[in-house]
Amino acid sequence: MIYNFILENVILPLGDFALGTYYIKGLKKWRKIQKLSESQLKDLQKSNLQKVLEHCSKNVPYYSHLNIPSDENPYVWLKKFPLLYKSTIKENINNIIFGDRSKMVIERSSGSSGIHGEVYLTKEEHSASQAIQTLWWEWAGYKFGNTIMQTGINPNRGFVKSMKDKILCTDYVAAFGISEEQMKNKLYGLQKKPKDHFAGYASSLYVFAQVAKRNNIKGVKFKSVFSWGDKLFPHYRKLIEEVFETKVYDSYGCTEGLMMAAQMDHNSYYTMSPHVYIELLDKDGNEVKPGELGYVVVTRLDAFAMPLIRYYLGDLAVQGERTPNDSYELGFPLIDKIIGRDTDIIRTASGKYMVVHSFTGIFEHIPEVKQFRVIQRNLNEIEIEVIPDQGFSEAVYRKVEKIIHDALQEPFGINFKVVDFIPSTPSGKPQIIQSFIKE
Repeated sequence: MIYNFILENVILPLGDFALGTYYIKGLKKWRKIQKLSESQLKDLQKSNLQKVLEHCSKNVPYYSHLNIPSDENPYVWLKKFPLLYKSTIKENINNIIFGDRSKMVIERSSGSSGIHGEVYLTKEEHSASQAIQTLWWEWAGYKFGNTIMQTGINPNRGFVKSMKDKILCTDYVAAFGISEEQMKNKLYGLQKKPKDHFAGYASSLYVFAQVAKRNNIKGVKFKSVFSWGDKLFPHYRKLIEEVFETKVYDSYGCTEGLMMAAQMDHNSYYTMSPHVYIELLDKDGNEVKPGELGYVVVTRLDAFAMPLIRYYLGDLAVQGERTPNDSYELGFPLIDKIIGRDTDIIRTASGKYMVVHSFTGIFEHIPEVKQFRVIQRNLNEIEIEVIPDQGFSEAVYRKVEKIIHDALQEPFGINFKVVDFIPSTPSGKPQIIQSFIKE
């Protein structure tokens, strides 16, 4: 395909040059890495872990002040480091960053925990995360130049992202506050002018499938669907695949630049072992056995600007193991199942929807709120519980109300409540959305 060749060899490299990024370089690197054998990948992971631990211990104040004795075995050395929590990062951020932060990319997120945080990356480290996501898309059959419909939380794309959408043939659809009528129009449009792929947050893909089925909109098909962000429940996958006559490829990552695992030729997830080292731990901090459930603790192996060592995510996952009777196309280690955290959908009386990332997309830009939870008991209103942080005032309420009302364009009650504590889900994370509305 001519456009595919021009994109990869001319347009995107020129974009990297103009923006000072390393996207294509990173993608080509990861295409080579994925061809390595299981033993070669283990050696590469071990080498990368050794390098990042040496760097942290020598150059990063937060870690060097811990005075952790080194070990010639990096996996033994790693176990001596304490778990790193988002709250710890926030309290010690100036001592975790290495280098000139004015030249770095900042990723802000309240994440699925509802706790505000930020991570700094060099442009090369940031590009690596983007490259891995594209590699995952290629696992699902994507090629540069293929058409995509993508859901997201920020419809104001800006010049660079708008140009990227145009160049990469992407129709970006705001998942935030989208009405059923708008979704129907998109689906009718796809009947006339199909897209190759559908991508976005799992819950938003599911809502589109619900609308298509409820309104008997047939003939909308995709070569594949890419899912990320919130939890892809089995009933989400089943309906999406049934309605759009396709296969869903799920992935597991987070805003902090951690691209952890994705599906390709199996229901299990391949872990990007040269990029991250994942520990699945029980409540006592011991590694779980294959087939057992454990808390996800991750160390990024190729980020030196703000190293995340033994970062506790709070998610639950099931350890995977290769079986002798099954074949695997790639040599990466496995995670059998991502449990994550239950994610609900907020609905309005008129039929509009707001997914969990609608709210994290708001609060990630409001550092005055330390933590939040959205509760819905009827279709006419929601209650938002907040744990205040420094600088908090009632002006925050008006700001949040305006963003939500501007998106929904309809009367919708929003009641705020200051609380001292937000309970956790079984995975250990505070719950962001608690809905009492039944389907």
